[in-house]
Amino acid sequence: MNRRAAGETVKSFLAAVRPQFVVFIGVIGVFGVVYLLAELPLELFLYSLELALFLFAIYLMVQYIRYANRYRVIKELGASTAGRLADMPESMDPADQVYIEKMTSLLQELRETENLHAERQADQLDYFTLWLHQIKTPISAISLLNQNSQTKEAKQISQELVRLEDYTHMALNYIKLEEPESDMEFAEVNLDDIIKKAVKKYSILFIYKGLKLDYQPLEMQVLSDGKWLQNLLEQLLSNSLKYTPEGTISIYRDPSKEQTLVIEDTGIGIRAEELPKIFNKGYSGLNGRLHEKSTGLGLFLSRKICQRLGHQLDIKSEAGKGTCVSIDLSRAQLDVFD
Repeated sequence: MNRRAAGETVKSFLAAVRPQFVVFIGVIGVFGVVYLLAELPLELFLYSLELALFLFAIYLMVQYIRYANRYRVIKELGASTAGRLADMPESMDPADQVYIEKMTSLLQELRETENLHAERQADQLDYFTLWLHQIKTPISAISLLNQNSQTKEAKQISQELVRLEDYTHMALNYIKLEEPESDMEFAEVNLDDIIKKAVKKYSILFIYKGLKLDYQPLEMQVLSDGKWLQNLLEQLLSNSLKYTPEGTISIYRDPSKEQTLVIEDTGIGIRAEELPKIFNKGYSGLNGRLHEKSTGLGLFLSRKICQRLGHQLDIKSEAGKGTCVSIDLSRAQLDVFD
């Protein structure tokens, strides 16, 4: 037991035995009055006082040892350590024994409730994950059927299908990132290949909104997980498309930092007071609420993916002028063993 814990125990013990001190002092006072009224020798009173103090000190020492053991066990007690209640001294008061029995019962109920909740949550998560995978099939089927039509309505359907697919992928990514054992396979990946896949996915939105894409091959090789890096770029590109009604979206390498990818748009931007909160889970900002386009998860997931990949994500924006997203793809040198 460290010094701080011992001090807390002593302080708590003194507070617990305060009534005993009051009673002891009261008894000593009564005996003093009796000795005084009976005109007994002072030496006899002092001897009785010393004997009472000695016995009281022994009593306090015994009580402190018992109290310290009980205090330590209860202090360290948690739902996962309920078995430590068995370490409590058997010679405790009947009232304490009732408390311990009640605590044991409540902790057992808590464990059972937590286990039941965890099982239900796991079942719901499995069902939701299965549903998300299954919904991809009708989305793909609708997309294939829609490709043969060139009407204005068909183009609008294509855009909505892209958004629907985005929301589905976002939900799946959220579930996967919440799992501690989320799979990450690091390798040297060609950044241009990943960018081209993301741009191709959103080509229908570029065309429909009349946005210009400013992109030249970067010829960059980065150490990352290709699948998750593509998810990251798709999410950031989707955000740019969502909040850029006209103008240009540029994808380029930061001239001052060779391993930093930049996605810049000329969209509506983000207000300065909102920038510190854009990575918060569920935060959509004024633009998201006005246009009813935001789930509040996109940038939250983007930051989380970057953290898992070991990359750095930074966003600078000015309302009415656009947003600049920088992804530092550099990582510490890793030794690879065969």
